[in-house]
Amino acid sequence: MADKLIIVESPAKANTIKKFLGGNTKVVASMGHIRDLPKSKLGVNVEKNFEPEYINIRGKGELIRTLKKEAKEAKQVYLATDPDREGEAIAWHLAHILEMEDTKGTRVTFNEITKGAVQQAIKEPRDIDKNLVDAQQARRVLDRIVGYKISPVLWKKVQKGLSAGRVQSVAVKLIVDREEEIEKFIPQEYWSIFATLQDNNSKKNFEAKFYGKFGKKQELHAKEEVDLILQDLEKAKFIINEIKRGEKKRTPAPPFTTSTMQQEASRKLGFTLKKTMSVAQTLYEGVSIAEKGMVGLITYMRTDSTRISEVARKSAKEHIVATYGEEYYENRYYRTNKEAQDAHEAIRPTYATLDPEKIKESLSKDQYKLYKLIYNRFMASQMSPAVYDTMAVNIKVNDYDFKASGQNLKFKGFMTLYVEGSDSEEEAEQGMLPPLTENEEVKKQKLEPKQSFTEPPARYTEASLVKALEEKGIGRPSTYSPTITTILERHYIQKEQKQLIPTDLGKIVNKLLVENFGDIINVEFTANIENKFDDIAEGKQNWRKIIEEFYTPFEQEVEKVQKELEHVILEPEVSDVQCEFCGRMMVYKYGRFGKFLACPGYPECKNAKPIVKTIDEPCPKCGGKIQVRKTKRGKNYYICENNPKTCDYISWNKPGKESKVTYKKTRKKKSKK
Repeated sequence: MADKLIIVESPAKANTIKKFLGGNTKVVASMGHIRDLPKSKLGVNVEKNFEPEYINIRGKGELIRTLKKEAKEAKQVYLATDPDREGEAIAWHLAHILEMEDTKGTRVTFNEITKGAVQQAIKEPRDIDKNLVDAQQARRVLDRIVGYKISPVLWKKVQKGLSAGRVQSVAVKLIVDREEEIEKFIPQEYWSIFATLQDNNSKKNFEAKFYGKFGKKQELHAKEEVDLILQDLEKAKFIINEIKRGEKKRTPAPPFTTSTMQQEASRKLGFTLKKTMSVAQTLYEGVSIAEKGMVGLITYMRTDSTRISEVARKSAKEHIVATYGEEYYENRYYRTNKEAQDAHEAIRPTYATLDPEKIKESLSKDQYKLYKLIYNRFMASQMSPAVYDTMAVNIKVNDYDFKASGQNLKFKGFMTLYVEGSDSEEEAEQGMLPPLTENEEVKKQKLEPKQSFTEPPARYTEASLVKALEEKGIGRPSTYSPTITTILERHYIQKEQKQLIPTDLGKIVNKLLVENFGDIINVEFTANIENKFDDIAEGKQNWRKIIEEFYTPFEQEVEKVQKELEHVILEPEVSDVQCEFCGRMMVYKYGRFGKFLACPGYPECKNAKPIVKTIDEPCPKCGGKIQVRKTKRGKNYYICENNPKTCDYISWNKPGKESKVTYKKTRKKKSKK
């Protein structure tokens, strides 16, 4: 019989915690959620004050029996699930299933799985926070109502198996809206003039850019304007009119929040959001380190706060001063976003002494990459700014102005360790200009006009979509990864070289939802609901009242839409491919694996065929067409159309650049009448 029973979510977390606790203590895992709403029905009793109808999750019967037995035999049970709303709800469900009459002092939480943090948490147990539980219930119930009420409309009008969701539908809308912006974008012409000039003293060349006339900025929109200026500049003198020398400091980025970690891992490591969170989970729960055993390497990875503890701050200082020197350290505090829950610290390493290079052999390739990113980002956040010497020059050419600037890195500071990435193309590092003097004439080497066109807005990537969702207040740290994963799996969007592009199915679903449920599928409503969830978590609002305020007008809207769409039939898109069995023109349909061709004569004619993408490059072995196929995980590979009959060519590498769409030979036979 154990004196103490500690229940966590995962076996990895249990293994890490075990070694910190002496005495007769047992640590077991619940394997995540133990109860949830049923999948087969709404599971919310709207007539009974929106009471959730929870059931034990299928397949967990044996685990529940074991947990009950262990809890009955233990003198004290502690619920040590994750320190967030989801974890609080799991603890609450566990207390219910284990029939714990008194839950006072049973909840323990820790932001990092270290000996000190775990032992301190056990010494200071608290009650289950019902406000946090209610905030999670409110989200779960509201999302269930939206999904289960709107999805059937999609099943009737588009196809079976589709889903709508409060957050996922807004994410799809953002991607569709961006695509429409790109399609409607009309490029605008503009011109620049660059002058290559030479300093008389050092004989070094530098570049200056046309600014304007009479000290005022002038934009150039036509070649005729540029030609007139070039004529005026042909024999003019270039005189250094003004020189400004200064110093510029570049400060480090704050430690990671969930969203900034996801963005940076996407930019720098090429990780999907799902992969980032999966790897981060293993680093948090514990990794076996040589000569140390199981060690939790990072703090809790679901957070929107940039706050760090004083203990972590002190340990970072000691490491930075010892490794780089006193001049590289600067004590920094970062302002947390006003919308942040701030329940946890930022994501940081638990031990400053565990340098990524020291433990590289104990980590998988992906664990090492992400841990190094988190470690370096945190350390850099407590380091001195980088310092540049700067120089800005104004050059007079008759009545015209040219400008040149340069900078030279004087002190690397935090950049010794880490530089934040960007979604846009970063400008090349500027070098310092030659040692120019005012009133000096510089020699014109060449003048180069350059025509450019304005660019449409960039498509979203996983990183930039997370940034947009966070800025607009849509969802919370724990929702970004599952949201984007869901809309990819539903084939509402597809990913091409990191860019998120809406599919035809995504556009159809978005159009139907926006036209009929515009009050719900919009940014403002979704962001406002998130704020209400926060109010519930803080005890300021009653969750059932929030659901009731939402449900009544929502239910009326659903009924209205169902009546309006009752006689509306969405005609499928017709292709230019003729059914070889019955002669009808085949139509595009959407299935589990995306778009395919089907005969509109179903069920009389059941002909269907996949759409196969081919490239113009012939098979290097037999000259046949090369098809582009996808693995189950969505990765492209290239295979000869004759494989496996007469050719065995298959490759991960794309043989050519251009591609087009063709149609694979029909496999299914015409059905018997």
